[in-house]
Amino acid sequence: MPKRGFTNIFKKEFQIVNLRDLLKLKETTINPELLAAKGLIKDQNKLVKILGVGVLKSALTVHAHAFSKKATEEIKKAGGKVEVIYV
Repeated sequence: MPKRGFTNIFKKEFQIVNLRDLLKLKETTINPELLAAKGLIKDQNKLVKILGVGVLKSALTVHAHAFSKKATEEIKKAGGKVEVIYV
């Protein structure tokens, strides 16, 4: 049978990173280049989204393309900064 339906050509696919994974890095500034070097994402040129699974105990400056509400709250509550990378 032929495949029918709609394929959204504008869909954005994100590489997901949780807050608990950021704790393991022991860095204060986190960006896609660092995440790719440490093996948390496969390609630093693709979009990165930070999710709020885990609890931060230290202040971090995180650069990513998107953040969940909980991740933003947790980072700010720990005294860190959220930097959105616009594409």
